[in-house]
Amino acid sequence: MQANEHKVALVSGANTGVGFQIAKALANNGYTVYLGSRNLQKGETAAAEIGSNAKAIQLDITDSDSVNSAVTKVQSEVGFLTLLVNNAAISHAGTSGRTMEEVLGAQRASIVPIDELKTVWDTNVFGTLAITQAFLPLLQKALAARIVTVSSALGSLGINANPENPFRSAFDAAYGASKTALNGIFLSLAIDLEKTNIKVHLVSPGFTATALNNFQGTDTVEVGSLEPIRVALSEDLPTGSFTGPANFAEADNILPW
Repeated sequence: MQANEHKVALVSGANTGVGFQIAKALANNGYTVYLGSRNLQKGETAAAEIGSNAKAIQLDITDSDSVNSAVTKVQSEVGFLTLLVNNAAISHAGTSGRTMEEVLGAQRASIVPIDELKTVWDTNVFGTLAITQAFLPLLQKALAARIVTVSSALGSLGINANPENPFRSAFDAAYGASKTALNGIFLSLAIDLEKTNIKVHLVSPGFTATALNNFQGTDTVEVGSLEPIRVALSEDLPTGSFTGPANFAEADNILPW
């Protein structure tokens, strides 16, 4: 393990939106931050905006060669990882330019095209686990490490089972259910790693205006990023936590599974 107090983070999907806000906050709090971006040029632009603590890294979590190259780069440059933030996600795989309502309507379980559902899950579930598995050896080399995965309150079965939930109709089979699966897998990972040096956390932003929802969210990206930033910076949360904004959360921002 690294007897080194310096902290190193990697944030996937960090060139814009919530990922960018998380990366900026980490850099401002002394982390060296790798900004994962499918488009390296966009990542470099974002890193330049954040400053000297930020480094762009090409990363497509659905491409094993891209993931392996990112692991090799972090291994060769610093040799360990303190924090992995899984932020990269997609909301749909259909026609671009649709409103959020049109996307959700097309992703109802009764009609969603299976190939589109598989594409969304390939990124949000399988790709997220794949990058986590790939970086585990570097996380294991840190004195204390954490995995923070950006999920969604929309994936909560407890919330969506409540008929009084005003957003219940937005629980679609592609995006919403992918977050349910993500929650299950990463709770499983938290249990798997609970006797190790690695903590695992899931966190939901607010209903944030980003490309995921055609910028129709009600919160600015700065407001919606507050809870993910809090969790990313917190080192004393219990492993296996699932937290989110206060409008859905119970005590201490805890969300029901």
